[in-house]
Amino acid sequence: MKRIFGLLIAVAGFQIGFAQRAVVADKIVGIVGDKIILKSDITNAIADAKRQGQEVPADGNCMIMQQALAQKALVLQAEKDSLIVSDDEIEALLDNQIRSFIQAYGTKEALEQIAGRTVYQLKEDFRQPFKERKQAEMMRNKIVENIKITPNEVKAYFEKLPKDSLPFYESELELGEILVFPKASRDIEKLAIDQLNEFKKQIESGARKIGTLASLYSDDPGSKDKEGEYTINRNEKNWDPAFLNAAFRLKEGQVSQVIKSKFGYHIIQMVNRAGDDAVVRHILKVPQVTDTEVGEAVKRMDTVRSKLMAGVLNFGEAVAKYSEDDNARFTGGMHQCRNGNYCSIDELDKDVVVLLKNLKVGEVSQPTPFTDDRGRKGVRLLYLKTRTEPHRENLKDDYNRISQRALEIKKEDALEKWFQKKIPTYYIMIDDEFKTCSMLGTWLSVAKTY
Repeated sequence: MKRIFGLLIAVAGFQIGFAQRAVVADKIVGIVGDKIILKSDITNAIADAKRQGQEVPADGNCMIMQQALAQKALVLQAEKDSLIVSDDEIEALLDNQIRSFIQAYGTKEALEQIAGRTVYQLKEDFRQPFKERKQAEMMRNKIVENIKITPNEVKAYFEKLPKDSLPFYESELELGEILVFPKASRDIEKLAIDQLNEFKKQIESGARKIGTLASLYSDDPGSKDKEGEYTINRNEKNWDPAFLNAAFRLKEGQVSQVIKSKFGYHIIQMVNRAGDDAVVRHILKVPQVTDTEVGEAVKRMDTVRSKLMAGVLNFGEAVAKYSEDDNARFTGGMHQCRNGNYCSIDELDKDVVVLLKNLKVGEVSQPTPFTDDRGRKGVRLLYLKTRTEPHRENLKDDYNRISQRALEIKKEDALEKWFQKKIPTYYIMIDDEFKTCSMLGTWLSVAKTY
């Protein structure tokens, strides 16, 4: 059982990944308390792992069964401890999953065709598995929340590692960024609004179709080639609220007034609607920012840079106060790469690399104009927090990541002890086909087999 539970939450997610399922003769192959595990849970989890390109070992069914048993035990305990997952939280997780499916299959329609189910039905299929996965995660976090690690423990862990197996790291950086996006002048904004109002008149008079106008004049690259068309759902959180609210106030064929979203100005036409699902067309106009507005933003950011360099303001405070990056509140303004905050040069945008050329650790770059992948003009400040030279892993340069590994092992040990204590207190049933799974030793020792 040791070192398996550290991977529990990630692997348990296999059984709720989307894929077309083979029809199998189902049966109950495991029970923990009043929580059942079906044969199809194991079969589908293995099939999903293979479809995701993961190598499944010969005893993969044993591994998945162990993970399933562990998850059910955690869910059972979470319910006893009254750990509640809110409906809003589950809805957000479901929305994210559906979005990833749509990205994978291209469109909502393609997803529904391949799945043979509507998006609503898919969400209902996944609701209980998502809830259980979140409950298990919450219970796991509760078990290990007070587990800490001391510098002496980190040192002892590191000294036991074979020196010839220590990883080699290329140069890495911890890099922070403050982004601002200057707004267009009122005259330019008025020009965009007037243009959209003119389009609205042409559409309502029948002189032009919104699809034609969108193809010619919309500034939205995501829908311009589709005559401005989107399929939307009232409950999806990824849509701008102003856009969504305006769209669902429309009757079929009706064209909205000009509305403002975080992307710019729109007019929207409702094509058709079925409950919370709708097909709309829109035209987006993004008021163009001129060099004058960019220059003013550069001056403002130069003042921020001066405060940072003088120590009057720290980087975290500056991010919270000035950054207009949507992700900054989750990342503290730090770039996120394969190794978390640690980024290699090849993971960074080429324009960022150029700014880093003469930047020393602890310094902040000059404010520099840039254009993002949505075509927005902005100004950025870069903060170089740390930079390492190419090296073999050691405590001096890599203490944080070494301590994190050591802490995870300590948490795994605590989880294993928790399971060893709890398993005998639950009613456990395991189907006879799993009786040869050596990794299920503790579970089998107290289980009834059939």
